[in-house]
Amino acid sequence: MLTSEDKSTEAVTRLAAGVALDQALDVTDPESWIGLDVGVRELAWQRPELFHSNASPSGRRLSWEPNAALPTVTWHHRPGDTELALALCHPDGRIREAALDHTEGRPALLALVVIRCADWARPVRERARVLLAETPPHRLAPHAALTLRIGRRPRGGFAQELLTGALRAGPAAQAEALLDNGDRSTARLAYRIAVERRLLPAAQLAQTAARHRDIVVQDLCAEAAVATLGEGTSDEFSEVLVPLLGSRQPRVRSAGVTALRRAGRHSDAEPYLTDRSAVVRACAQWVLRQGGTDPAPLYRALCADPAARPAAAVGLGECRVPEDAALVRALLTHPVPGVRACAVAGLRALEAVRVDDIRPLLDDPSAAVVRQATAALLPWAGNVPQELLRRLLAEDRPRHQRIAAVRMLRAVGAHAGVARQL
Repeated sequence: MLTSEDKSTEAVTRLAAGVALDQALDVTDPESWIGLDVGVRELAWQRPELFHSNASPSGRRLSWEPNAALPTVTWHHRPGDTELALALCHPDGRIREAALDHTEGRPALLALVVIRCADWARPVRERARVLLAETPPHRLAPHAALTLRIGRRPRGGFAQELLTGALRAGPAAQAEALLDNGDRSTARLAYRIAVERRLLPAAQLAQTAARHRDIVVQDLCAEAAVATLGEGTSDEFSEVLVPLLGSRQPRVRSAGVTALRRAGRHSDAEPYLTDRSAVVRACAQWVLRQGGTDPAPLYRALCADPAARPAAAVGLGECRVPEDAALVRALLTHPVPGVRACAVAGLRALEAVRVDDIRPLLDDPSAAVVRQATAALLPWAGNVPQELLRRLLAEDRPRHQRIAAVRMLRAVGAHAGVARQL
């Protein structure tokens, strides 16, 4: 498989041989343009013969002199896109600047004009910026991914500001077309603009927040969806809150739970008291308190039979009522592993960990329980007998128990050689 460097070298070589621009590289890929820019500079010094007028029987290669004293470079014919693409990336700034004068009305080269807007040579940079500013705004959107990449460079903000301005002021369809863009930065910008311009209905915002893979887009859409509550939509709960509350993403669920207060549905937060995410549980506890309900008694009732909702044990601990420690501690021997793990976490939240109670769980068959027990015992690792920990290192022990033993031994400085036993 060719590396990105090999691909850019191949593209430059093909362009120098007269191959059409769209055949020499993938013009839809921003990395291809960036690779072309770097590759031309490298090959121009390594193989200068590729770029002189006698390099091709057609005689239509660029006739430049990198060491010439003249401040500009001229062509004796109308250069084609291929020639200009090479010239726009050449290491000599005079050649890059001269090439820019031939790019007007050539949308195929707009990507390189964007790159030149961040050029290190001021004359090149300023000329490119003038040209880009005169470009019809609708032509900037197809190069959004490249523009945003260039925008990370020290002098790359100009093109990015033009793009952002075009999306803010242009037709709604222009921004909406970029929402499903595969480039993460482009999709984020498009959603940010769409939210600012209120282009998306509340239901779509909620669905996007619930299903999108990018956390920035999730947050943008969740906040925007919640902000629409109270604006008189037909069914706010089903259109906005249900998708948010049903999301697999804790950040989105927490936004939905918090929004229950705004919607006046405090009691609907109760099922989320035992959510697997601590953030969601905290939001549910807060919403219930805002509605006048203390979550601690609800947790105590759930702990009477926590098998169906194991997180009740940790939720009770998060309420920080010291008297609940005994109830949580009693769940350390529960037959359901999830309950045991949550009980340990609950004792940690209550700051009621007792080494003698937790130590037997280092031998638990459940990896989740052992992880919680290890985290609880690490501050008191010196109080755990090393003989027990070394027994857990035996080859016939489950891997999660051996890892716990190594972590505990390292905590007391007795880790020499134990990692080799994993």
